[in-house]
Amino acid sequence: MRAHALTARMMKKINFPFLVLLMSGGHCLLTVAKDVDDFVILGKGQDEAPGDTLDKVARRLKLKNLPQFEKMCGGAAIEQMALKGDPTTVDFPNVMTQWSNCNFSFSGLNNSAHRFIKKSEEKYGTPADGIVENAPDICASFQYSILKHLAKRLQRSLLFCDMNQMLPKERILVLSGGVASNQFLRSGLEKVCSKYDCEFVCPPPELCTDNGIMIAWNGVEKFKRGRDIMYDPFNVKVEAKCAIGEDITEQVGQLSIKPDRIKLI
Repeated sequence: MRAHALTARMMKKINFPFLVLLMSGGHCLLTVAKDVDDFVILGKGQDEAPGDTLDKVARRLKLKNLPQFEKMCGGAAIEQMALKGDPTTVDFPNVMTQWSNCNFSFSGLNNSAHRFIKKSEEKYGTPADGIVENAPDICASFQYSILKHLAKRLQRSLLFCDMNQMLPKERILVLSGGVASNQFLRSGLEKVCSKYDCEFVCPPPELCTDNGIMIAWNGVEKFKRGRDIMYDPFNVKVEAKCAIGEDITEQVGQLSIKPDRIKLI
């Protein structure tokens, strides 16, 4: 997470603190980066990550059976198929509406999509190895449902940071992770930032997905500050999981912040 957050500082000068939204195949996190090793968690995933959910829906749609998607990951295939669809066709339900926090949940959207695909296949008589007729509309609508879920939590986090003076006047959001390569999601989240006078920064796709570059840059950032430098590799303490930072997700939820609606598409 820390490496993802700091990668944008390779591209341009970004001063601490700044807001970070990480979207990947394994994580979904909203944090404030206060320093290279000082983060505050505003929201976190409760079940599946967005990248994992996109891959599962792509597999259920059997998009890899189409030659143009054979070598693509599921998220990229859905993004390309969605270009031919209407994102308002399928009204997938909003999730976690009973909680006013910044946490994420994608398993419910995944289940809703699976049920809708099954009904569509029955309606159109889709063969076992075939692609359902309304796949473009399903992909476009599913992407839109993910965007709405992400956008609401991003709005709430910006309002929370304003209320608690956690960000400077020139606010910056860094969007990171492999799912940040999705241009539809990126465009929608940029509109949220525009609404709240927050600068939107997203590394190019090659930096969103190259873990080697991210980890190396994280090392550079720490080395420049003289932190966590080890001269004896045999004395390195190995930890299975690295703590990201202070978790204040409950504090965010206690304020019951209700963001206004924003036109995302």
